[in-house]
Amino acid sequence: MSTSVNDAKSRLIQKVQELAYLHSPGDLFTLASGRQSPHFFDMKPVMMDPESAHLLGVMIHSEIDSLDSIDAIGGLELGAVPLTGIVIAKAPKGSSLRGFMVRKEAKGRGGRKTGNPPGIEGASLKKGDRVILLEDVTTTGGSALKASERLVEMGCEVVACITILDRQEGGIEAFNQAGVSLLPLLLRSDITGE
Repeated sequence: MSTSVNDAKSRLIQKVQELAYLHSPGDLFTLASGRQSPHFFDMKPVMMDPESAHLLGVMIHSEIDSLDSIDAIGGLELGAVPLTGIVIAKAPKGSSLRGFMVRKEAKGRGGRKTGNPPGIEGASLKKGDRVILLEDVTTTGGSALKASERLVEMGCEVVACITILDRQEGGIEAFNQAGVSLLPLLLRSDITGE
């Protein structure tokens, strides 16, 4: 029995509340962006949970299916690495979708076999590839947008960034300014009710 996108979203909200969300209004969390917030989301337990991984695969493939001919999918270490594995594993039989990861700091050797420049690993990417970036949590979008710039420098077309959760703190606007659509599976308000 297949899972509908609406059912997947409803269940994923529950899983994120259960496995990933912390709320501490009296003792704020410092986020990767440097901002402070009473809301904290750690999506690694979600991505490593079998049911949640299935739900993510259903929802992300629904987004991919709505876009024209995507060649590759991936993103910045660490958050996008398990997410990329989920998407590749859930690809339909016979799919040519390729996965990649972008290192925060390039290793000197580069992609010896793939021909990718240093810092871009996984499947070979080539000029003209239409790619989707993945992100686990989006605050300002800064890290993913840096990865997007590296891919554009290679000659790839970054079609969109799919994120598990948009914190609703300026990420969509930053991506719009960069000419890249941000496609959140969930919003912070879906989890917190605010």
